[in-house]
Amino acid sequence: MSKRDFYEVLGITRDASERDIKKAYKRLAMKFHPDRNQGDKYAADKFKEIKEAYEVLLDPQKKMSYDQYGHSAFDQGGMGTGFNSSNQGDFGDIFGDVFGDIFGGGRRTGQAHSQHRGADLRYNIELSLEEAVRGVSKEIEVPTLVQCDSCRGTGAKNGSSPKNCSTCHGHGQIQMRQGFFAVQQTCPTCHGQGKIIQDPCNICHGQGRIQKSKILNIKIPVGVDTGDRVRLSGEGEAGERGAQAGDLYVQIHVKEHHIFKRDGNNLYCEVPVSFTMAALGGEVEVPTLDRRVNLKVLSETQTGRMFRMRAKGVKSVRSGAVGDLIVKLVVETPVKLSARQKSLLREFEESCAGKAKHKPKSEGFFNGVKKFFDDLTS
Repeated sequence: MSKRDFYEVLGITRDASERDIKKAYKRLAMKFHPDRNQGDKYAADKFKEIKEAYEVLLDPQKKMSYDQYGHSAFDQGGMGTGFNSSNQGDFGDIFGDVFGDIFGGGRRTGQAHSQHRGADLRYNIELSLEEAVRGVSKEIEVPTLVQCDSCRGTGAKNGSSPKNCSTCHGHGQIQMRQGFFAVQQTCPTCHGQGKIIQDPCNICHGQGRIQKSKILNIKIPVGVDTGDRVRLSGEGEAGERGAQAGDLYVQIHVKEHHIFKRDGNNLYCEVPVSFTMAALGGEVEVPTLDRRVNLKVLSETQTGRMFRMRAKGVKSVRSGAVGDLIVKLVVETPVKLSARQKSLLREFEESCAGKAKHKPKSEGFFNGVKKFFDDLTS
């Protein structure tokens, strides 16, 4: 059975460049690859024909022979259909280019295997509210993997260096033939590293890094809150054999305060006032993060009344805006009264009896309760 012209198979002209040949092959291989056409014999035959044309036209010597003698140049098995040492790398490259996006692979043949970046670490730190609001410098101790000083991360003893793996020749991967296409696998000799350490470092035993606790001085910015984190670039675990180190993330947790509660950039606190001050008015001392201030209490103030003190809250770590301090007044009921004090309070209560103007909330509440039950029975 006569074979179709290879240029016709790929749909290119005879003066097509190497780039044009690869581009045409990628387009057709994606369309007819067996994995995308399960059980389709026509697609399988088509893919085999496309691959055969690509292998010939991409190889300068084979292309020259084909241009002079056509298919007869390979009638005696000069080309064949299997993979050999001269074309295996080329097909592996194009295989990675074409199918890498689909199966998660990438182009590795002909390139040294990249080392693994070090792992990121997390360190939990607890701060007081004052430290979080004002910012603070803290010294922390972090157990981690650090680069070995003796071998400088190479894993090889001083005076020696890692050698290219003889199995994968430094690629970190090998190609296995399965049917009529190649599959890349991690090299079993170097386990994907591409290098073999023949004389390991005595300190790290060839790992390039050792376990160690390092002391770091970190600066916590003004206004952080629980859930925020500070990133220290390159302070995580050292990478494998000199690869880039990971990052350290300092996770913030702010302890509860005995006076203030925080909500975003605002602070809240409750300030007790006496029954007498709430009724007659006066001044009460209120704490802020910086100093004490006096708050004027109006006469006839009810418990639960809120006062807002502008810009007495927390400075935002992101925008720089300063929140407010919200003060809630709580009227305190006197306790441990003497007989005289009790007598005076009863006398005061009797003087208010029957006069709604002295108890506007009570009067309104009980009138509402009475109406509620009247409605139920009507």
